[in-house]
Amino acid sequence: MADNQIILQQNIPSELAGQRLDQVLANLFPQYSRSLLQNWIKQGWVQLDDKTITKMSVKVQSNQSIVVKAEIKPQEHWQAQQIPLNIIFEDEAILIINKPVGLIVHPGAGNPDNTMVNALLHYEPKLAHVPRAGIIHRLDKDTSGLLIVAKTLESHHALTSAMKNRAIKREYLGIVKGQLLTSGTIEAPLGRHPSQRTRMAVIPLGQPAITHYRVLERFNAHTYLQIELETGRTHQIRVHMAHIRHSLVGDPLYGKHIAAAGKLPEPVRQILQQFKRQALHAFRLSLQHPISDKPLSFEATLPEDMQQLLNSLREWTNA
Repeated sequence: MADNQIILQQNIPSELAGQRLDQVLANLFPQYSRSLLQNWIKQGWVQLDDKTITKMSVKVQSNQSIVVKAEIKPQEHWQAQQIPLNIIFEDEAILIINKPVGLIVHPGAGNPDNTMVNALLHYEPKLAHVPRAGIIHRLDKDTSGLLIVAKTLESHHALTSAMKNRAIKREYLGIVKGQLLTSGTIEAPLGRHPSQRTRMAVIPLGQPAITHYRVLERFNAHTYLQIELETGRTHQIRVHMAHIRHSLVGDPLYGKHIAAAGKLPEPVRQILQQFKRQALHAFRLSLQHPISDKPLSFEATLPEDMQQLLNSLREWTNA
């Protein structure tokens, strides 16, 4: 079988007799999405008893032979580029990558290449046949940390379903401005900013968004947090923290760069001036393996720039 072909075959059990073809396919081959299976029917890649069927509504009969011979075409014409990847885990189904600051995850307007997707296509050309080269979720360009990549259509479907069902746990470390006295939860709907289209905002008719945070350490004018996403909206942590007036240190879009700069000791002021990105790191990822169901958990060490910032804030606080 060619790398770009999938062949599936089963006899239809009696309990599925009389159901629509697309429903039966979804039942027999749950590792593939319903929309993908429907597309295969439309393409003429599904046969019942050696007869090609192109209508999803056709009713099947008990013990009929169903055969799928699907051609998997590249999702996009993205260029493979030799860009280093920090892979911390890999097997036949998934990759876990520790993304550095500055690497864009996905090509888009103004960023057609030099992204993680381009790097993945160079590392594993077969990912051209998986939606978005296997990317399940994203991190902002200047947020570091862990990302999941699906290596097959089966694992992509399982992981996207798990993400939708909030079964993948994503935990972050962040440094925010001001002192937060207690841990808490932010539940505020997010959508595109009404006038500034590059920004997201808390708006009444936005999508539901929930962020949990726990205080790890307090400093004179900052707080170190562990943050968990219950939902995964664009810029969610950044917008939610700004919404409660504790924006992430260094966030160029949602918060002023330095608060009360005149009151800061010179070493602290200098390191804050040099910190040119949001102080946010995706440090832990917990999930069930999409094929074996084995529980997995991964951690990525805090980047050096955030560690240096923490050290400076500690020295000032303990002075």
